Amino acid sequence: MAFSQLSLAFLFATFLLMQTLGDAETCSDCFTHSRATYYPNSDEQGTETGACGFGTFGATINGGDVSAASELYRSGVGCGACYQVRCTNSNYCSDTGVTAVITDQGSSDGTDFILSRHAFSRMAQTNDTATSLLALGVVDIEYRRVPCSYPGKNITFKIDENSNYPHYLAFVIWYQQGKKDITAVQLCETQNFSCKLLDRSYGAVWTTNSAPSGPLSIRMLFSDDDDETWVVPVNNVPENWQPGNIYDSGVQVN
Repeated sequence: MAFSQLSLAFLFATFLLMQTLGDAETCSDCFTHSRATYYPNSDEQGTETGACGFGTFGATINGGDVSAASELYRSGVGCGACYQVRCTNSNYCSDTGVTAVITDQGSSDGTDFILSRHAFSRMAQTNDTATSLLALGVVDIEYRRVPCSYPGKNITFKIDENSNYPHYLAFVIWYQQGKKDITAVQLCETQNFSCKLLDRSYGAVWTTNSAPSGPLSIRMLFSDDDDETWVVPVNNVPENWQPGNIYDSGVQVN
């Protein structure tokens, strides 16, 4: 009897441990411990020359609360993802931290994030503690993926200035809400409904050397660990698209 009770207790404890480990592996809202620093030679905002290809958008989006990432850059798939980042020094750091958008790639001194000065300062409790936080340079943090939110904005396509109408087409996608990644993009000719998969040139820039004629539909595959969904814009990119122009898709995701 004693052996049976001991065996049952052991099995129950093993079950609880396996359940705990399973929950830890699948916890999308859990924090991960790491380190962060900031662009030492930057102004308050981010950089206009980041590896995501966002340009001026990458410097000013989200009020300048942006960051370069190392592993989280994920060969460009991580561009535009949002993370809650909070430092762990209770003398200086707030409980909420800052929500930062990934707009660049980089690493320094074993960090996962190189924040803009503005974003780094916003992890502090007050303006005074922000000065002390900046003086530290590198801090221990914890972070987690959170949904991006751009109230009043639809997903937008910015045609790269290096595009050559009507042949070479390159564009970047702005204002992507939610927590999913854009893992594939199709360019569809709306007149005959033929579609082709595009190449990710670098970062968040998608390109083709043989742009179809006529109005174009840019369709995006949004993916996470549980689901994949193709999103079809309401608005087409016009037939006479031009380098540097910005086009509203007419749709948004959550």
